[in-house]
Amino acid sequence: MTSETSAHRATPSGSSDDSSGTSGTSGHTFQVDLRGLVDLLSHHLYSSPRVYLRELLQNAVDAITARRAADPEAPAEVRLTADGHTLRVEDSGIGLTESDVHTLLATIGRSSKRDGLESARSEFLGQFGIGLLACFVVATEIRVVSRCARQPDSVPVEWTARDDGSYTVRTLPLSARPAAGTTVELRARPGAGEWLTEERVLALARDFGSLLPYDVRVGESAVTGLPAPWERAHPSPAARRVALASHCHELFGFTPLDSLELDVPLAGVRGVAYVLPSAVSPAQRLGHRVYLKGMLLTDRADDLLPEWAFFVRCVIDTDTLRPTASREALYADETLAAVQEALGARIREWLTTLAAGDPERLAAFLAVHHLGVKSLARHDGDMLRTMLPWLPFETTDGPVSLEEFARRHPVVHFTRTVEEFRQVAPIASAQGIGVVNGGYTYDTDLVEQLPSVRPGTAVAELDTDTVTACLDPVDAADELALAGFLAIARARLDTLGCDVALRAFHPLTVPALHLDDRTARHERARADAEEQADDLWAGILGSLRGSAPRARLVLNHRSPLIRRISSLGDAELTGTAVEALYGQALLMAQRPLRPADSALLNRAFAGLLEWTTHDQENGR
Repeated sequence: MTSETSAHRATPSGSSDDSSGTSGTSGHTFQVDLRGLVDLLSHHLYSSPRVYLRELLQNAVDAITARRAADPEAPAEVRLTADGHTLRVEDSGIGLTESDVHTLLATIGRSSKRDGLESARSEFLGQFGIGLLACFVVATEIRVVSRCARQPDSVPVEWTARDDGSYTVRTLPLSARPAAGTTVELRARPGAGEWLTEERVLALARDFGSLLPYDVRVGESAVTGLPAPWERAHPSPAARRVALASHCHELFGFTPLDSLELDVPLAGVRGVAYVLPSAVSPAQRLGHRVYLKGMLLTDRADDLLPEWAFFVRCVIDTDTLRPTASREALYADETLAAVQEALGARIREWLTTLAAGDPERLAAFLAVHHLGVKSLARHDGDMLRTMLPWLPFETTDGPVSLEEFARRHPVVHFTRTVEEFRQVAPIASAQGIGVVNGGYTYDTDLVEQLPSVRPGTAVAELDTDTVTACLDPVDAADELALAGFLAIARARLDTLGCDVALRAFHPLTVPALHLDDRTARHERARADAEEQADDLWAGILGSLRGSAPRARLVLNHRSPLIRRISSLGDAELTGTAVEALYGQALLMAQRPLRPADSALLNRAFAGLLEWTTHDQENGR
C-alpha cells in the first residue's frame, strides 16, 4: 500500500489561507510561533516539565474511556517504554482517523472532549485541547501513529510534529498498527533526556496515575494499584488505621495522629484525611493531594478545606471539581465551595463522634490541635457546646475545661491578654477569684460566648478595680500610722503615672502588686508620645488626653518586707526602696518596660548598692 504524505505548518482553528474577493479587503491567517508557545507553557502555565507525562497518560486514558463508552469489553491497556532518548506510549483507545488528526492534533486549542466529538465527555480527564503541546517542553519531535476503532476498515495514520511548528501527515499500511489505538513517540530535547529515562518515567507515572482505573505499565512494572488505600478491606478497624498510617507516611513523610474517612458521595469525593502529629500555625496553608477521576491533579491544593481545618492533610479522588487550564489547581467556583463545606461537615462529625464514644482519642487529639477546634467552635455553637468538657484553657485553677471551671466559680472572670493574666493570677487565686487567660488565640471569643451555650453562666472581664476590691482593706489606724511612708511612695511614683494603695492579701511572698488595664496603658503611651513630639503633634496628642484611671501599685501590708521598709527613718532610702518595689512588680507581671521604667530600675538598684556599701564603710 502506498502511503500519502502531506506537509503543513500550524495555524489557528478556523483560519483560512484564502483571500476575500471583496474590493479593498484581504483575508489573512494568524501565524503561530510554536517555540514561543512552548516557552509560554513551560514557564507560565505548567509548574514543571514533569507534567508532560500526565498529559500523555491523560490522553491515553481518555481514548480508552471513549472506546469503552461504545464497547465496554474493549481492552484497557497503556504501555510505556523509555530509554532516555525516546519515550513510547501505546494505548488501546478509540484512535483517530486522518480527518481527526488534522482537526484535533494540528489545531492548537481544539479538544475532542470540548467539541462534542465523543459522547462520554463527563468521564474525560482533559478539557482544554492543549495537553499534547506540553510534550514539546521535553521533546523536539512528537510522532503519533493511530488507528480508529470506530471505523474497522480505517488505515493507520501517522502525524509527526516538530517544535518549529511544522508537521506531516501520512497514511500507513495496516501492518504499522494492526489493532485500534494510538502510539505516541517523543524524541528528547537536548538536555531533557533525564525526563525520558525509564526510572524517571516510572516514578512520574506512579505519582500521577496510581489510581487510574486501567492497566498501566512502564516496561514490566505496574503503575496502578487499585483499590485506593481508603477503599481496601481490612480485618479490623485497628488494622485499617495501621494501613492508612503507613500510606500517610509513604505519601507525606509523617505518621498521623489519627485518620478519618472522607466519603461524601453527594459531593463526588472519596478519600482520607490524616491528622498531623504536631501543632502547626493557623496561618500555615498545607497542600492537599487531589486526584481527578484517578489522575493526580495537584499535591498543593490549599483551598480544599475550611480555614479552621489546618490540622489535617487530605488525599481525595473526585469527579466533580473543575481543574484550571494547567490542570495543576482547582477552579474556584460554587462546586469547590460546596465540597469544602461538605468536607468540613465530615470533620465536625468525626470530632462529635470522638467526643461521644472515644474520649481517649479525643483527648490525645486536643492535646495537640485544640487551636483548630477552638477556631471552629467560634463560629459553631453546637461544636462549642460539644467541646466544652474537653477544650483546655489556662486558668487560675490550672489547665481545665470551661465546663469544669464554670461549675467551680459563680462568675467566670477573664483577662484579654496574657500579661494581664500573669499580673493578677497569683493574687486572684489566693483570694478565691476564678480567672481564665483569654490572651491566647480565640480564647476570649469563646469565653464571651459561654452564656449562649451554657445558660445561667456569668462572665465578666477582670479589671483592676475588681482585683483591688477583693483585697482586704487595712485598718484605718494602721494606714494613718503609715501616712508618711505612703506620701513618699506616691511622690516617687507620681511622675510615672502610678498611684499607691495599701491592702492586705496573700501570698505574703508578694510585697507589691502592679495593676493597670488597657485604658491606663493607652493613656501612658499617649502621654509618652506627647512628651517626645514636636509642638504641633504635642498639641494634637494633648487634645486626646482622657480621664483614664492610672496604674496602681498595691502594697501588701501583710508582707514583712513592706513593714520593714515603712519603718525606715531615711526618706531618701525609703523612696529608693519603693522604686525598687515598683520595678520588681513590673518584672513579676512581665510587663514591657518603658524607658522611664528602665531608668527608675537602674537608679533604684544603684541607690541600694550605694546605701549598702556606705553602711559597710561606716561599720554598720
